[in-house]
Amino acid sequence: MLQDIEVGLVVLDHEYRIQVWNSFMENHSGMGPLKVKGQVLFSLFEEIHEKWFRNKTEPVFLLKNKTFTTWEQRPYLFRFRNYRPITGTEPFMYQNITVSPLVSANGEVNHICLIIYDVTDMAINKSGLEKANHQLEELSRTDRLTKLFNRGYWEDCLQREFFRFVRTHQASCLVMFDIDHFKKVNDTYGHPAGDAVISTVATKLTENLRTSDVGGRYGGEEFSVILVNTDSPSALYFTERLRRSIEKTIVTHEGRDISVTISLGISQIEPEIKDYKDWLERADQALYQSKQNGRNQSTIYKASKK
Repeated sequence: MLQDIEVGLVVLDHEYRIQVWNSFMENHSGMGPLKVKGQVLFSLFEEIHEKWFRNKTEPVFLLKNKTFTTWEQRPYLFRFRNYRPITGTEPFMYQNITVSPLVSANGEVNHICLIIYDVTDMAINKSGLEKANHQLEELSRTDRLTKLFNRGYWEDCLQREFFRFVRTHQASCLVMFDIDHFKKVNDTYGHPAGDAVISTVATKLTENLRTSDVGGRYGGEEFSVILVNTDSPSALYFTERLRRSIEKTIVTHEGRDISVTISLGISQIEPEIKDYKDWLERADQALYQSKQNGRNQSTIYKASKK
């Protein structure tokens, strides 16, 4: 029965010499019982971290209690190839391990028993579920056309940045911009061409963002950016670089070339701003000023003098 069960069975003495080695272990290691009997485990399987394994098993000898390790803590003890038909693309077998004391007639523990469970299917299914959940989370916060953050998630980021300023008083700037005369693009070239323009602008934005910046599609042809640890002059440098990059870009759709420009508004956060919506309103006012002054330009918000 011990030979035929679908789990690995290994008995070790206190010097970690192998005493029992069942068919499961033989089939997956390629080494029979006669070859491994009396051999020190670590000399045959270099992938086993000796210090970790001794720390894991010495209490079993001393305290006579079982111990366990799962694939989530350590993917495997023995690096066996994976032969599962459904999850055969995985290079190795995921394993759960139980270490049990073998108590002798005089009450001492001179041997321990390792039981090795093949849990590859379980591990892959759980990993697949976690991956699917991660993808769903990404989809829930990402705009499908531009791959930027959608408005809901981006506003959550803006709110967090506002509260960060309340705590740290470190400079941050908010940039709002949109595509000039975008309705004319749709009317002249059609909505698929408009989507191509939006996608291209989003790409240019992504190329200009730093790792710490947060870019989003605010809605339609309007975009939004949080520039962390950035003051107004630095934000202006960013917006002008982005504006010139888009101005030089030609979008080709169905053989027709389309040129576009953008208008931008900048608002540096200030202590008198009461919440993130107020901050957003200031950036929007600066954007409106850029449009009023002829478009294709950047404007830094300035509070009106009373």
